[in-house]
Amino acid sequence: MLKKLRIKFIGVAVSSVFLVLVLLLGCINIVNYMNVIDAADQRLDVLETYGGTFPYDGTLLGSLFRYKFSAEAPFDSRYFTVTINEKAKVASVDVGHIASVDTRSAAQLAYSLYQKQKTEGFSSDFRYRAVDTDGGVLYIFLDCGRELNTFRNFFRATLTASAVGLTLVFVFVCIFSKAAIKPTAQAYEKQKRFITDAGHEIKTPLAIIGAANEVIELDNGESEWTDSIRNQIKRLTSLTEKLVLLAKMDEAGNATVKTQFSLSDAVNETAESFSAVAAEKGKTLNISVEPGINFTGDENAIRQLVSLLTDNAMKYSNEHGTVNVGLRKNGKKAELTVYNTVDYITSGDHREFFERFYRADGSRSVKTGGHGIGLSVAEAIVNAHKGKITAVAPDGHGVLFTAVL
Repeated sequence: MLKKLRIKFIGVAVSSVFLVLVLLLGCINIVNYMNVIDAADQRLDVLETYGGTFPYDGTLLGSLFRYKFSAEAPFDSRYFTVTINEKAKVASVDVGHIASVDTRSAAQLAYSLYQKQKTEGFSSDFRYRAVDTDGGVLYIFLDCGRELNTFRNFFRATLTASAVGLTLVFVFVCIFSKAAIKPTAQAYEKQKRFITDAGHEIKTPLAIIGAANEVIELDNGESEWTDSIRNQIKRLTSLTEKLVLLAKMDEAGNATVKTQFSLSDAVNETAESFSAVAAEKGKTLNISVEPGINFTGDENAIRQLVSLLTDNAMKYSNEHGTVNVGLRKNGKKAELTVYNTVDYITSGDHREFFERFYRADGSRSVKTGGHGIGLSVAEAIVNAHKGKITAVAPDGHGVLFTAVL
């Protein structure tokens, strides 16, 4: 359990840092990219206003001031234009302000965008815009290669820095996680030790009380009071044993004795032992076990799992209800199911049944002798075998427990 807690602590810490980095650096890179687009669009605005070229007369100063360009903007901007006439033919091409694009390439690029009815966006590293004119459509292309390369380099740098930072965070969290969960680990160890010690200490007075009760019965005969004492001793003994078992199964590195055995026989024999109980209570017990299923694990623990689930179904099924115990092969895994009918229950998942000392109906639990820990033990057994157990009410009139081993 402590190992799982440590892994969860590391996962939460690293995930939190990862989310912060994604949000922070993501916002920075998005803003950076939007700035590249905004700067390109401002230059395209000037080019559109002046028919596809920067003005070199007095009006240039006003445009530069308006768009906050430097005086070098007309000279460091690389662009070209293509005019497509009303007959959808390339009428003119101006590549005098760029050296990396020839007339043919410029015409082909503009014409392909014209056919696709594209009016604005990026084509490779060129930011383009289509402007309607009296003679057709003017395509203006602005080379944003330098700005985009700067953006890409910054983006790659942030990714690298994030990866390195996240790796360092993971390493440091792994190193210091033991110290972080040390108080919890100490408290948990004290709790387990207390349960184990208390369990052993309680057994002695229970044995003495039981012996004294037998002596009273020998002297005075059985009575409702001695019967009550005996029943409460059994109930408290069962609770103590289950608490001690839970404490042992929760221990880190708990070693279970695993052998290969017939799971089909174990389930069938354990479930059959409840036939007399079912007949006594007027309930129907159906057992459907697929033969020949073998399993490697703790046979005694698996038998106890079947016993706990079947006993729970017997206790909490409705009057003259039905209990179905099944086992089948599910791929490489074995699927144990225990179903019991009830008068009414909320449909859906009932994960809360596995909480320790959970009582759906306290008064009924007292009548049936339950103490709300049997299903917790069942879950611990399944977890010890790397399996999964669920409790679902499929139709509101029954509860299905499924343990996949």
